[in-house]
Amino acid sequence: MRKMCKSFSSKRLTFLLAFFILLSDQISKYVVATSFQIGESVRVFPFFNISRVANKGISFGMLSDTVQPTVLILLSLLVIIALIMWTKNNKEYMLPSGMIIAGALGNIVDRIAYKAVIDFLDFHIGSLHWPAFNVADSAIVIGVCILFFVSYGEEKS
Repeated sequence: MRKMCKSFSSKRLTFLLAFFILLSDQISKYVVATSFQIGESVRVFPFFNISRVANKGISFGMLSDTVQPTVLILLSLLVIIALIMWTKNNKEYMLPSGMIIAGALGNIVDRIAYKAVIDFLDFHIGSLHWPAFNVADSAIVIGVCILFFVSYGEEKS
């Protein structure tokens, strides 16, 4: 995993990946926002629906009634700035940091444009649903997992 991150440590490649993530996130959210009403759902597979959800909180809708969108935008911007500064000295973390930054930017755009994050990927087993999420959320989670595994590998070395 660490070798892969080192091979992807170029700024240009990281920028292109982040741009692709942000673009695909915003296009998918635009399609959902213009095709579905909030709460509307369409079954795609027995385990997967497209369900438009307006998430005003953080992950999985937590704190949706207690935190203002401006606070969440500012926190996201602080994380983005911290990651940019950190990767200047830790180039091997550029790829996962770029994924996290792109995801955070995608959700910031939503908070500004819609006053909530558009979530729509709805996986479930029967009536048990995982909270809906989006492309940006996926990029953030994958980026954090890669950071964890790369960091864990360093500690074992």
